[in-house]
Amino acid sequence: MTKFSWSKLMSFTMLITVLALAACGNGDTSDEEPTDDSDAETEESVDEGADESTDTSAESEPKVTEFEPAFPEQTRAPEVETEAELDVEVVAEGLDVSWGMEEFDTNRLLVTQRDSAELLIVNLEDGSVSDAIEGTPEVNNEGQGGLLDVTIAPDFDESRLVFMTFAQDLEDGTVTAVGKGVLSEDEDSLEDFEVIFQAEPAYDGDLHYGGRIIFDDEDNLFLTTGERSDDPIRERAQDLDAYLGKVIHITQDGEAVDTNPFIEDEDALDGIYSYGHRNIQGVDFHPETEDLWIVEFGPQAGDELNIIEPGANYGWPVVSYGIEYTGELINDGISEHEAQGFVEPVYYWDPTSAPSGMSFYDNDAIPEWENDLFIGGLAPNYIVRVVIEDDLVVGEERLLTEEGERFRDILVTDDGALIASTDGGSIYKVAAAGEGAEQDDVDTDEDDAE
Repeated sequence: MTKFSWSKLMSFTMLITVLALAACGNGDTSDEEPTDDSDAETEESVDEGADESTDTSAESEPKVTEFEPAFPEQTRAPEVETEAELDVEVVAEGLDVSWGMEEFDTNRLLVTQRDSAELLIVNLEDGSVSDAIEGTPEVNNEGQGGLLDVTIAPDFDESRLVFMTFAQDLEDGTVTAVGKGVLSEDEDSLEDFEVIFQAEPAYDGDLHYGGRIIFDDEDNLFLTTGERSDDPIRERAQDLDAYLGKVIHITQDGEAVDTNPFIEDEDALDGIYSYGHRNIQGVDFHPETEDLWIVEFGPQAGDELNIIEPGANYGWPVVSYGIEYTGELINDGISEHEAQGFVEPVYYWDPTSAPSGMSFYDNDAIPEWENDLFIGGLAPNYIVRVVIEDDLVVGEERLLTEEGERFRDILVTDDGALIASTDGGSIYKVAAAGEGAEQDDVDTDEDDAE
C-alpha cells in the first residue's frame, strides 16, 4: 500500500510545475480520442492572442468556446484550497477499469470491473482484493460498454440484494440494463440474478450508456442513461417515448414509480423523471437540501452540473455550452437554456473536466469539506472539489492532479475517507493526515501510484 503526505506532495508538485512552465510553457499534447467516453481530453483550438484569465479561477486553461454564462457563478468559480493536511494512499492497484463502487461493510467495497464484467471486494484496511464474485451478468464490453455501476439495497443487511447496471445485447443493438442478485453469505457469488429494467430502444453503437444508480429515501432507484452519442440517435434525448438521455425513476422490481411526472401522459414512458441529457455518469443527493444532483458530459466543453427537477427538460442536443468535436457549433450555437424553455445548468466547465462519478461529502471527519461535492475527472486527470452555497458554486479545487489518472468513481466512507477508483485500475484513499498512521507511520514514499 503506497502512502505519502499530501502537503509534501503539493510542495514538490508546485516546484516541478514552476520549473516546467519556465522551461516550455503549456506543453499539453494529449492524443486521446474524443469518441473515447466523449470524456477524452479535447483539442483546445483557441486563438494565440486570447486573453488569459486574470481572476482567481481554478481553471487556468483558455476557453474553447465564446459562450457567456447565464449568470456569473455558472462557470470558472474561484479557486479554493483545502487547509487540512491530507494523507493519500493507493489502497489497491493492478485492477481493470474500476467503474463503480459501493461500501457494503465497514471499509469493504464492492467494485465493478467494466471490461472483464467482474465484481470484486476490496478491503480498504489491508488492500486485499477478492476473487471475482460468480453470477455477474453477461455484458457487451465494446467501447464504453461493460459492467458499470453497483449499489446495495437499503435493507442489504437482511436482503443482501445487490443492484448493478451494464451494457446488454438485444436483437437490435445494446441497452443500458439494470439487474439485481443476492450476495451469498460466503460472498462468493450473486444468486438468482435477474434483469429488471432495460433502457430501450436498443441501438447498434458502443458509446454513452450513462449507467449510474442511486436509491432515494423511499427505497426506489434513480437510473441515469446516455443518449448513445451519435447523430441522429442523440436527438432522442428530447423524446418522451425513449429512455435515452434521461433520469429514470423505478422500483426495485423495475416498474415506474407511481409519482413520476409523466405517469399520466399516454405519449410518454412512465419511468422518465427528467430528459434532455447527454451522458450522465455522476449522481448524488445533497446532504442538506436532499435535492438530486447529476453531472453529465458535454461535447467539446459544456460539461454540466444540474439539479434535477421532475419533468424538466435540460436541453441537449438543442442547446449546449459546448461545441462539436469538429469545432462546429451545435444547433447554430444556442447556449442559453432558459430562453428556450430548458433548465439552465447550475454550473458548466469550459474547457472540459470530463466528469464521471461523484459524491457529496456528508461527514465531519474533514469539517471544511462538509457538504462539498467531489467529482471524478477523466480528462484532464483530477478530482474536482466543488464548494456550493445556496445552490450556487462558489469555489472549486482540483486534487490529485499529479497522479495522471482518469478518476472514474468517487465515494465517501462511513468514517469520512474519500475513495476514488480509476480507469487505470487503482483505488485511492484520501483522508485527514494521521488517520491510520499507526499502520505505516514510517512510509513517506512520494512516488506516483503507477
